[in-house]
Amino acid sequence: MNYQHDLIVKELEEVRAIGSVKTSSKDRLAKIFVDKFLYNRLTDRDTPHFAIFLNDVQRKGRDGNYGINTTFLSGHFKGYTVKLNPLDGVYYFDIRPDMQIKDILKDHIKTFDHFLFGDIWKLVR
Repeated sequence: MNYQHDLIVKELEEVRAIGSVKTSSKDRLAKIFVDKFLYNRLTDRDTPHFAIFLNDVQRKGRDGNYGINTTFLSGHFKGYTVKLNPLDGVYYFDIRPDMQIKDILKDHIKTFDHFLFGDIWKLVR
């Protein structure tokens, strides 16, 4: 079965972790959770899966009155995390304020520097 991923961390030929790098989570969040579920079931392994998001906003407004709206679906994220399987890391370049204060979100979502300076090394152990 051919499986496409954005980032595969290998040591020698062994897959140590699988990552998804996305510009936003809108319309992409479910796939990452399902990918982890299916990959680990199909391979009979517990390979860590993580997600990196560059931002989670979209433009709103028109005619010179522009702004931004968040596209992050916190209810979907919580549902997939609790009822399907939590990801082994979720990282944002521009973390939203609610991700730092709301239960489940603050426990599972971190800034990208946490990935670079700590979590990547834990994932590949």
